[in-house]
Amino acid sequence: MRKLLVYLKDYKKESVLGPLFKLLEASFELIVPLVVASMIDVGIANSDKGYIIRMCLVMAALGLIGLVCSVTAQYFAAKAAVGFAAKLRHGLFAHIQSLSFSQMDKEGTSTLITRMTSDINQVQSGVNLVLRLFLRSPFIVFGAMIMAFTVDVKAALIFVVVIPVLSVIVFGIMLISIPMFKKVQEGLDRVLGITRENLTGVRVIRAFGEEAHEIQKFDKETDSLKHVQEFAGRVSALMNPLTYIVINGGLMTLIYVGALRVEAGILTQGQVVALVNYMSQILVELVKLANLIITVTKAVACGNRIESIFEIQAGMGQVSPADGKAAGTTVGTVEFDHVVLRYHQGGEEALTDIHFKAEKGSTIGVIGGTGSGKSSLVNLIPRFYDVEKGAVRVDGRDVREYDLASLRDKIGVVMQKAVLFKGTIRENLLWGNENATDEELWEALRTAQAEEFVMQKEGKLDEMIEQEGRNLSGGQKQRLSIARALVKKPEILILDDSASALDYATDAALRKSIKEMPGQTTVFIVSQRASSMLHADQIIVLDDGRVIGMGRHEELLKDCETYQEIYYSQFEKKEGAGA
Repeated sequence: MRKLLVYLKDYKKESVLGPLFKLLEASFELIVPLVVASMIDVGIANSDKGYIIRMCLVMAALGLIGLVCSVTAQYFAAKAAVGFAAKLRHGLFAHIQSLSFSQMDKEGTSTLITRMTSDINQVQSGVNLVLRLFLRSPFIVFGAMIMAFTVDVKAALIFVVVIPVLSVIVFGIMLISIPMFKKVQEGLDRVLGITRENLTGVRVIRAFGEEAHEIQKFDKETDSLKHVQEFAGRVSALMNPLTYIVINGGLMTLIYVGALRVEAGILTQGQVVALVNYMSQILVELVKLANLIITVTKAVACGNRIESIFEIQAGMGQVSPADGKAAGTTVGTVEFDHVVLRYHQGGEEALTDIHFKAEKGSTIGVIGGTGSGKSSLVNLIPRFYDVEKGAVRVDGRDVREYDLASLRDKIGVVMQKAVLFKGTIRENLLWGNENATDEELWEALRTAQAEEFVMQKEGKLDEMIEQEGRNLSGGQKQRLSIARALVKKPEILILDDSASALDYATDAALRKSIKEMPGQTTVFIVSQRASSMLHADQIIVLDDGRVIGMGRHEELLKDCETYQEIYYSQFEKKEGAGA
């Protein structure tokens, strides 16, 4: 949690002024019991109405000044807390963007979302309350005790006993509740994960009639979270009754001792009332402190969880260039040198001993069954994941030697799932090249076979796209995603099963237009369709992360059993459908 306080550095003034104004307010509050005592002992005892009125005006002035100080403190505390949360959120988001795909997969999307939202909100509330009450409450507690000593030393000894007992109760409960609130936040992660999974997969759930099962699973997780929250709440709830018991016991003792000392003529009635007021102030402030500690406990637990994300080192570090291999190498070449990939340390190999070279301008097809490692292979080129053994070289240079931005400037990637963002078609396409002209955008759309449907839109390039392209069909989204990559005019183009929603004619037209693009782009086509591979210069057949066949279509059709199964199963179905 301490490491996060660096985000408060731009709010030093507010972080100092907030507590100071609260201490100023507390100082005026500590004077009030003495004014009341004076009113009783002088004004009421002597029936001096003028004195009573003057003391009432003094109390009103103290209250007004205290209110102004309180509002000022609230302003500075809120400004610091909100600014701190905004900077922390920006910093966390930037750090998450630097993590590798493996690290994001390990942490989980729901966990990262919880850190960005709920956890930061809790930390913001904690910072706000700490700036307002963390100094004020102890100041009044110990200030009231000191003021009590100025009234009467023997009676003030009761405060010396009460305050340590209360401190033991408060901090004891805090030590127990901090781990409990951490478990609550972890449970919230799991509930959020299930909720997100259900919302994104709602169509599949309904298609298979699994609503009841998912509701049962959700109920089970929320019930588990409820039980943890109830237990944590019960522990925290002990704070108020225990503090009230101690404080009221102290009050009874104080009134008893005070009565004896008034009867003996040592104390006045006003002084006893002042002592009781100081004890009441301690009670109120300890209740506030108890609530503060509960909030701070949650904030610390959440802060530690956020800090744990910051402690994950960005997985895309650079290595020092080993030699001058890149010199004189043709631009657009890709080489896999006995590559081994594991997604997590200690896990099974996702790719094993992958070795091949793609020349500039060639078309490489990657085919295989589900889970054979096709996407894993092409994801290594833009360095979404790092190899465990071997090397992936682009233009003769290990991808780990590149700055990520310069590496990915060379590469255009179209993912399996077409992702579009809320905005116009133009804004989405300009992701590929923010300086592209309208003519270049239309050229990319033409190559991606998307020109026709964009022309039919009322706004053309300025047509609005909803989040995730909800107002487009699957094929339209895929074609726009391909066009976005083509706008970049990359040296290497990766199409990761990105034409699965297109019909065979459109798919063929797309591959033809990509082949005819100027500039000799090296193209990687990942597909389940054998028809997409027919004219590839080299086809890589994968099975369980291993290369079991490599060559042109005609060669593989003779020699590779897996490729034969894929090809004949698809073309038999096609012929049957045509009949």
